[in-house]
Amino acid sequence: MTRSILSLLLATIATYPVRSQVQIPVKNLDMTIAPKGIAFEGKVKTAVRWSDPSGEHVVILSETGPYRSQKFKHESDGEDAELFAHHFIVQSDTAVRMWKVYDYVSDCPLDLEASFIKNAFRVTDLDGNGVAEIWLMYKLACRGDVSPSDMKIIMYQDKQKFALRGQNKVKSGTDESGAEQYTGGECTFDPSFAKGPKEFKEFAQSLWDANLMEKWDE
Repeated sequence: MTRSILSLLLATIATYPVRSQVQIPVKNLDMTIAPKGIAFEGKVKTAVRWSDPSGEHVVILSETGPYRSQKFKHESDGEDAELFAHHFIVQSDTAVRMWKVYDYVSDCPLDLEASFIKNAFRVTDLDGNGVAEIWLMYKLACRGDVSPSDMKIIMYQDKQKFALRGQNKVKSGTDESGAEQYTGGECTFDPSFAKGPKEFKEFAQSLWDANLMEKWDE
């Protein structure tokens, strides 16, 4: 290949931007100086803030942990656990809530869990349109044995919701040949993913796969 042809190819390639998976940098939110209007339930697990052309954003993830709540009907001596996610945008030094995610397990007499997956929270701009995608991942369980947890990924872009739901995977034993056997791992994409950019579905699948196996020590 001559130098002139190579130069032409390089110039042609340079005119086509490569779309990259952009991770938006966030900062931890100091709750002692949080904007007024911030309200949430439970114990804070993640609290972050960032700014973009639409303004200053705050996301807070919180959990109650196991307790017995008067808001649920109880038919046993079981406990309840709730989790919450709030997205606020700060306008004139006051936080206005954009959306809320709420989920729970109630009246569980066994081992109870409603918790966000450690290190799975993400803020991205995968489609490069300047509007952040906010990713949450959590699991719900009421179990007395080695069985999968229900697991969900919830993503919001502005006020549009995307969801991936299923179960994580646990090792259930070995067969007669000594091969390891597993239970769970299935997942289903909401129709919203089919209508959105392919980067959303690809990122959701990679986040799911990275957290597929149950981690009993967390």
